[in-house]
Amino acid sequence: MQKLLITFGTRPLAQRLSKLLQNKFEILFATSEDVPSFLSLNYAKIPTGVNPTYAHELLKLSLDRQIDYVLPLGQTEIGSIVEAKILFEEYGIQLLCPEKAMFQQVFVLENPNSSIELTLLLNGRSLNGEMDFKESVSGLFAISDRGDEIALCTI
Repeated sequence: MQKLLITFGTRPLAQRLSKLLQNKFEILFATSEDVPSFLSLNYAKIPTGVNPTYAHELLKLSLDRQIDYVLPLGQTEIGSIVEAKILFEEYGIQLLCPEKAMFQQVFVLENPNSSIELTLLLNGRSLNGEMDFKESVSGLFAISDRGDEIALCTI
């Protein structure tokens, strides 16, 4: 089973995704937030997205844990890591976030309500359902009912 690393793992959105994707991926969590000691084994520690070593530390963790996909949920994380997307791909790790130009233009939906259907896309192809998107985008999105508009879902 392929491995998916989700950042901000302590947040409800990450936990919701874990339940949604548990039959398709082995889910691992990472967080820059404080975690109670009794839960620390469940969460890998990473720096914040604004830290200059963020991409390097996330790549190191991904290589150590043999991660196939990384889903950064924080906007600052996406902003930092989008520059390193090619580096991750050279090691066979897919970053599930939009390209820089798309990230600067796309509508962002923070902490989406649990009633909103989420679609995890890799180059426009759904990794968790059957609703693909016409454009080659990657990340966690809410797709409109008509299927012609998307919103990037973040923390």
